[in-house]
Amino acid sequence: MDYYYSLISPPCQSAYLLAKKLGITLNLKVTNVHDPVQRDALTKLNPQHTIPTLVDNGHVVWESYAIVTYLAETYAKDDTLYPKDPKVRSIVNQRLFFDIGTLYKQIIDIIHLVFKKEQPSDEQMEKLTKALDLLERFVTERPYAAADHLTVADFCLLSSVSALSWLKHDLEPFPHIRAWLERVKAELPEYEEFRKQVEAETKAYVASRK
Repeated sequence: MDYYYSLISPPCQSAYLLAKKLGITLNLKVTNVHDPVQRDALTKLNPQHTIPTLVDNGHVVWESYAIVTYLAETYAKDDTLYPKDPKVRSIVNQRLFFDIGTLYKQIIDIIHLVFKKEQPSDEQMEKLTKALDLLERFVTERPYAAADHLTVADFCLLSSVSALSWLKHDLEPFPHIRAWLERVKAELPEYEEFRKQVEAETKAYVASRK
């Protein structure tokens, strides 16, 4: 199973961590979409030439949210990670859509500004705070993002919230998010070692842009 990715990308991290949780061995293909040669090669599989991209026995899936749901439905031993019950699944899906359309969107927009050495506006920071307020509410109502157990929503939201380290954003005002983070991390194999790898690659990437 080929996995085209970059470890510093939060969406790439989500599917990577889920595959590890499921015991799937990925054939990792580090990909720089800004490199013309690598981008052209990826375009042959994925016309949007985006990462992550997964190739499973000839079946190509891209977009991290599509990949995590595909992996859970195809390879999980039961439906715990992506419940079949329509009501529970609707909550999991809502959290995934919340992440891509609200939380991660706010985070990545601000990170892009920081890379360009621009300051985010007060309005942007307020939108980020409101998104975190919503996540705080979600993980106050339940021990996990969408249920009383780990689901694919936790993998995606974990990667998004972890990206706040790029901004040195303070999570002190969000005690339930901080507790949820520790709860999720404890369920992921070798997570601390994984974060060290991410941080090392992130530092190298930031240094290369100076």
